[in-house]
Order: sequence, then C-alpha cells, then structure tokens
Amino acid sequence: MTEQPNAEQPNTEQREIGWGIVGPGRVSATVLSDLRLVPGVRVVGVASRSLDRAQAFADEHDLPQAYDSVTALASDPDVDVVYIGTPHPGHRRAALEAIAAGAGVVVEKAFAATFAGAEEVVQSAQSAGVFCMEAMWTRFHPVIMQAHALIDAGDIGELRSIQGDLYALREFDADDRLFKPELGGGAMLDLGPYALHVATDFLGHAESIHTWGSKLPNGVEGQATMVLDHGNGRHSSLMISLAAAGPGRVILCGTRGFIEILPRFHHSPGLVLNRPGEPSREFPAEGLIGKGYTHEFIAATEAVRAGRTEVDRVPVVDTLHVQSLMQRALDDLGVTQRDD
Repeated sequence: MTEQPNAEQPNTEQREIGWGIVGPGRVSATVLSDLRLVPGVRVVGVASRSLDRAQAFADEHDLPQAYDSVTALASDPDVDVVYIGTPHPGHRRAALEAIAAGAGVVVEKAFAATFAGAEEVVQSAQSAGVFCMEAMWTRFHPVIMQAHALIDAGDIGELRSIQGDLYALREFDADDRLFKPELGGGAMLDLGPYALHVATDFLGHAESIHTWGSKLPNGVEGQATMVLDHGNGRHSSLMISLAAAGPGRVILCGTRGFIEILPRFHHSPGLVLNRPGEPSREFPAEGLIGKGYTHEFIAATEAVRAGRTEVDRVPVVDTLHVQSLMQRALDDLGVTQRDD
C-alpha cells in the first residue's frame, strides 16, 4: 500500500514566522521596513521597559502590540524570534530574557558590549536550542557575495591581504549615545564589527591582533588601527574612527589582482575588479532588496522556519571570534565596556 501523506502535518515551508522588536529606537525603526519585505513574516509588536515608548513606536509603525518587557514580548505565542536593537550594553540582558522565554534572537551589532556577555548569550541559546544570530547585514549584502564569487572563481588568484577602513566623523558630544561610556560609546562597538567581520569573512579567524588608537575627552576610544595575522602569511589592516573623515573602503588583495569594495563598504553600491595589464571591470550591486537589511532577515526567517539554530553566513563561532578581537583591542587601548 502506498503511504498517504498526513493531511494534518503543517507545511513548514509556508509557516508564518512571527517577529518581535526589542528597543523602540532609531535602529529598530530603520530596519523595520526591510523586515516587512520578507515573505511569510508578521511583525507582532515591540517591547520596551517604558510601555509608553513601546506604544508610541507601535502606533507610529502600525504594530499590533506593545509590551513593557522583553519577557512579555518573547512569551507571546505568536512570536518566534525577536530583533534586539537596544544600545550595546543592553543586548546581553535582552537576549537572555528572550531566550529564557523560548524565543530566538537576532541581536544587532555589536552582539554584546563584552566578550563574556556574548559568550553567555550564545551558550544560553545553545542550551535552550533556540535560534541565535548577530545582525551583521554586511555579510549578506549582494556586493559582498559578488566579491566571494569572484575570489572563488580565481579572478584575483589567492587572497593574501585586506585593507579596510570605516570612518564616521562626528563632532564630540559627551551626551550623545555614540560617545557615552554607559551606552557603549566609542568607535569600537559601533564601527569595529563591520571591519572585523569583513576580515573574518574573507580571511578566516585571526591568530593575533595588535591595536593602536586614541581616546576622546571622556575616555572612550575615538579611533583605532588594528593589524591582524590570519596565518599562512595573510594579514588585514583595519582602521575605524569617529574622529576623522575617510572613504569607508575595503580592498581585497590577491596574487593576480585586487577587488575594491566601493565606499561605504558595509552597504556598498558595487565593486571594481583590477588585474595587472587589463582594464578595470565594474560590478554594480545587483539584487539588492530594500535598504539591504532584508537579506539578513530572509536568512534568519528561513532558518527559524526550518528549525535551525544559526545561519552559515554569520555562524555564532564567528560572532564570538569578532567579540574576542574587539575585547583584546579595547584592552590594548585601556577602555572598559560593560554589559547591563
């Protein structure tokens, strides 16, 4: 007898995935429109320690529910996964509360303010068997994927080194979140993840890191230069700064040519392939959805729907490696960050 399919078995490929938002701030507002572009997604609501702030955000962005805690949001049976967009020191606490309530987490970069905090979140998610991912949208961006395709095809030979910078000149304001120590201020947690993730993505984990930099008047780092040894004679040189202007460019250098990921590299409009004795070839960004955040949310949604606990493009082992590099860099600069 031919076995008949179970008519009551749910079609997991089509199951709607419910998302929640933690933190009614600028970052959450920025990514929300891109999250809504993902097929099969329903954004259930937003959580804040201030119910008034959560309700105001829900009203402004037409969300059905507002919650006064992460636990209340993550405990809603319609919520499968939450996006955490609070200031850096709050990531650890919010993620742990969501995981304890049974929800998966997508945590904005920097994943935590400290390596210890990041490690605690990952271990908690793995123990609970729930989804966990850092919201490093750059690693899903079509231009980054195109660069990988060119390298895999041998167009620049063997990749040997990376030069990268990310400058975001800001006038120093001790009351601005970007500079306040208690809110994770400084260049490292805001800009460092982009540069370090690109180096890790293309060259793998680093064996060592050396850091030089300078501090702002309130003691947070204003800029830093990091040199990483990725083994087998491969290196990356990365510069980040809130105190100076710069292009925001990455150059991937190989034995037969180089690829320039055009500014600003973390959401690049395209790349240029350069090979000695040949005309340069330009590759504009193709297939970009929304502002560019949608690609990471598609990957996370598909993983949650399939019952996976992480994604291949940003595995938690890479997140922890980047956090360890930032921790060592901050230690070298004499700057201390703390999780709530």
